[in-house]
Amino acid sequence: MPQLLLRRNPPIAYRYLVQVFRTFSSMPPVEKPGFDKYDFVVIGGGSAGVASARRAASYGKKVALIEGTNTLGGTCVNVGCVPKKIMWYAADIAERLRAAASYGFPDAVSTSAPLKFDWSTFKSKRDAYVKRLNGIYESNLNREHVEYHQGWARIKDPHTIEVTRDDGSVYTLNTEVIGITTGGRPTIPSEEKIPGASLGINSDGFFALNEQPKRVAVVGAGYIAVELAGVFNALGTETHLLIRHDKVLRTFDPSLQETLTDWMEHTGVHIHKRTSVTKLEGGNGNPITVHTADGSTIEVDTVLWAIGRHANTESLGLENVGVKTDKEGNIIVDQYQSTGVPSIYAYGDVAGKALLTPVAIAAGRRLANRVFGPPQFKDDKLSYDNIPTVVFAHPTIGTVGLTEPQAREKYGDAVKIYKSSFKAMYFGMLPEDHREPSMFKLIVVGDEEKVVGIHIIGMGSDEIMQGFGVAVKMGARKKDLDDTVAIHPTSAEELVTLR
Repeated sequence: MPQLLLRRNPPIAYRYLVQVFRTFSSMPPVEKPGFDKYDFVVIGGGSAGVASARRAASYGKKVALIEGTNTLGGTCVNVGCVPKKIMWYAADIAERLRAAASYGFPDAVSTSAPLKFDWSTFKSKRDAYVKRLNGIYESNLNREHVEYHQGWARIKDPHTIEVTRDDGSVYTLNTEVIGITTGGRPTIPSEEKIPGASLGINSDGFFALNEQPKRVAVVGAGYIAVELAGVFNALGTETHLLIRHDKVLRTFDPSLQETLTDWMEHTGVHIHKRTSVTKLEGGNGNPITVHTADGSTIEVDTVLWAIGRHANTESLGLENVGVKTDKEGNIIVDQYQSTGVPSIYAYGDVAGKALLTPVAIAAGRRLANRVFGPPQFKDDKLSYDNIPTVVFAHPTIGTVGLTEPQAREKYGDAVKIYKSSFKAMYFGMLPEDHREPSMFKLIVVGDEEKVVGIHIIGMGSDEIMQGFGVAVKMGARKKDLDDTVAIHPTSAEELVTLR
């Protein structure tokens, strides 16, 4: 069979033989190279790395993936999107239980005792779910015939990577193309900048907590801070959110900032505005005292830093090949994810743009399409315009396109705003004080009223946004939304009935 294939179609025969060899040669992770030279070696086993490696392998290429830790999936699977969403679900159920009496279930929550959440038991279940996903990632690599190496990578030259395993053994992989997808990690202030800063944890540490803190201080105003503070608060932890300005989510549309900040305060989150932390004291089993610039103090059991992330680019050997980084450590790339070194690309969070898992996956797949795929993909690249995203706050947020300030800066007086504030039908059975807000905002420009931004907050906004993200990407006009028959009764219908 292989000889017949070789005579009739050498490329197909080569791919057939490679797949046979891979199928019977090893199961991931391997302990040594399976080939003298690869077509593609990816550094980093997160979403971007796995997606690009699998896509390249689907074109019959010899592909290896190197991951330093002993788990695949990167931030998203292990300490990001996935376990975060599971915790959000738990918090959401707590809110539904509190609302149950208003829907005719008076015994759903005891009136004599507060709702109790079994954090430690739930953590075990959540961790087991994540571990199962780790195994699925590994199985997918094996199924696509991607050689999985567990070890720490260092680039020696544009076509050579040195791998150091945990047992100290070292070997090299030779390759035509290198993909860098090492992602990033949470930032914690230095002890020099904020004494005692190391007493706090970061978002990774949130998922390592075995017990629920009774009191927590979350430092930061971005989406990670908002999401984790929301989980803590909904599950019954006394929650303090320390922000440097007056609103959360300062890079989002102002209407979203205002709505969410007000509601978080209304639901019991203690938001300390225009606040900077100067020192932490205590810890080691004792309460932590948070000192702020205005001289006040807050006593809590846990401090969580959510002040940003930075790229994992140290120790990669970038200096050996002339790959440049910016002042934050992000690898500098062009629109095709090229680093300027012809054989080396970087994508995902390590490139510092739109730090979202679907963005990393899309960039990786398009790169593999262009470099290794058929001719129709010769110009394939990811457009970073109109990327929809959500924030799993309480309530959830969906957003795509330009904010109102961005639109007015770009289009001036051609901008028109359509906006609706309301309470979702679900909350009609609840007391007024417990009715969660919804706010839907449409930003259009010009006489044709092209939609350049949609910003929504309220129950279901996370699911609603995906479809409207498609509409904005396709260049929808306000008229296109108006011409769409509403689905009633839903919150989503507001976006096709705005006047």
